[in-house]
Amino acid sequence: MAKFESKLENENADLLCDAILSLKTREECYRFFEDIFTINEVKAIEQRLHVAKMLVEKYTYSKIGEETGASTATISRVNRCLNYGSDGYKIILKRLGIDEKK
Repeated sequence: MAKFESKLENENADLLCDAILSLKTREECYRFFEDIFTINEVKAIEQRLHVAKMLVEKYTYSKIGEETGASTATISRVNRCLNYGSDGYKIILKRLGIDEKK
């Protein structure tokens, strides 16, 4: 398999990745996220991950919108990432044990 080449990759992005990878506890994550992100940025990321989880679990757009408050544009964007993106959501959801509903 060829090495993944991100459009985001640069020295500063590497620093951010290394910082996140160094976090060891949920409390450390909360502390770092509160310092580095606005509350709205964290809420937007939380919502996208929740949408991805529900899409993988085969919920309908209407149910996802109802439960998460996400717009159809956000749901569609996350769905595109799941189907045609860089597999970031898939990696995380798989590691969290979140699989497709049968």
